[in-house]
Amino acid sequence: MSDAAQPTAAEVRAAAEAVKTALDRHLAAVERRSGEDDPAVYDAFNQLAAAAEAYDELLYDRYDEVTPFEIPGADDSLPPYTGPEEPSALSVLIRRDYAVAEPQRLMAQARRVEAADDEGEGAAASGTVHGALGLLFGEFEPDEIASRHKEFGLEEGDSTLWVTAAEETAEPGEWLEAPFEEVDPQRVVCRFDVSAVFDDEFDDDLDADEEDLDADEEELDAEEEDLDTDPETDPAGDLDGEPDPDEDGEPARLGADRRGP
Repeated sequence: MSDAAQPTAAEVRAAAEAVKTALDRHLAAVERRSGEDDPAVYDAFNQLAAAAEAYDELLYDRYDEVTPFEIPGADDSLPPYTGPEEPSALSVLIRRDYAVAEPQRLMAQARRVEAADDEGEGAAASGTVHGALGLLFGEFEPDEIASRHKEFGLEEGDSTLWVTAAEETAEPGEWLEAPFEEVDPQRVVCRFDVSAVFDDEFDDDLDADEEDLDADEEELDAEEEDLDTDPETDPAGDLDGEPDPDEDGEPARLGADRRGP
């Protein structure tokens, strides 16, 4: 960055003062919070995060220095909750992704469903992948398919479950034409995500822990080896801890000889 584009020292100090003010506001909001999901606390948190990020950028641009603070990004969490404090209704939205890993197994399961259908409806549906999917998802509950997906030739992908709060239940058929279009992230009470990305991160952590354990074990082995070969740990100078025999074949006495009066 050129010198002309660098912020002034006064701008950096003003940003630092903004952080101090945001800290005071955040603490005051926390002290006055009305509940676990008080929107005032979320607002104060976001203002503090923005002020800290701005100060960090100016500090780096001016002095090539950074702060020790890590500001979570907007993608790391849901926006502040603004729904009812005591919701009387809720909606559960679920998305599960699958890959058709074994089409033949999928269609074989669909043929079993057809064979059990006394009326023989859709007799040719199991001959195509999309027809087999329609048969199976029409016959089994989604949770059963999730627990038995390998039997149906499917491979799990990412999945998510959102629980959203509402003040009243929707009218019958109200949202059936577009069930996922009007989801308000600020009314999400909680969400649960499943992804192979998390497994990879967990495996990386395990690998790091195992490497640390291996290093510790190697260090302990080295220390034990040093103890086994250290002559100072063997008073007689013998590695097996036994005293050396004297010229007559008798074991050498350890310690001082007794002397008569």
